[in-house]
Amino acid sequence: MMETLLFLATPFAACVILVLILCYFGNHILSRGVIFVDIAVAQVAALGTMIGILLGASEGSLFSLLISLGFTLIIVSAFAVSKFQHKELSQEVIIGIIYCMALAIAYLLVDSVPGGSNFVQKTFTGAILWVTWSDILKTGLLFAVVGIVHLLIYQKTLAITENRKSEMTAAAVRLYDLIFYITFGFVVVESVKIGGIFVVFMFLIGPAAIAMFLASTWRMRFLLSWSAGLVGSFFGILLSYKFNFPNGPTIVCILGAMLLTTALVSRKRVNQTSNT
Repeated sequence: MMETLLFLATPFAACVILVLILCYFGNHILSRGVIFVDIAVAQVAALGTMIGILLGASEGSLFSLLISLGFTLIIVSAFAVSKFQHKELSQEVIIGIIYCMALAIAYLLVDSVPGGSNFVQKTFTGAILWVTWSDILKTGLLFAVVGIVHLLIYQKTLAITENRKSEMTAAAVRLYDLIFYITFGFVVVESVKIGGIFVVFMFLIGPAAIAMFLASTWRMRFLLSWSAGLVGSFFGILLSYKFNFPNGPTIVCILGAMLLTTALVSRKRVNQTSNT
């Protein structure tokens, strides 16, 4: 029993650091209405890694990381600027096109990359079960730096999310939006390496959506989304170990079930309130 707990402690610790940072970004992204930016950025990050491998780098090497990061930073910078340059075109349209292109290019390259099909599967489902404490430490330090940056700019970021842009100059809005998306890009690149695209997307959107059903203040939304993410991770890892399921998809299914249950309960509560 103790050996099992020690074995599962590492993937759960990985989920903890992912949940803490991704749920923060997820609440902002959901409120901003750019829901698919996360999965698009995650796919671009994975594509960058694949191209790095195609150029001769090994998976997880500094070169492949830099290629992935470079692709991601270009895309997130484009996201930040696009809404200022093309107000007549929905940002979700641009996001959707970029996601489809990144996915299509990845499939075009899959046969050219050594172990391409395995890499694609790992990219989507993640490798949480095999993460090491060294991985957690390095990723945790990066996320801590990102967290400190966002503590310093929290009020500015919140003003943009709540569309209180009249309180700031256009240049300031552009700057803080750029900081938001660039730091988000760093986080996604590291998160996809551990959790995979499915888990990253669900950690960003699932817990934040649950919190939006249950709370209206930012403080409670953050607390509830963190709690939901940790509960879903705990039971997802436990069930995947017990029944030999893949970790990532199991966590996604657990959080998805939690979200659907919360939505149904909230809808029922609203109907009861309106009838009284």
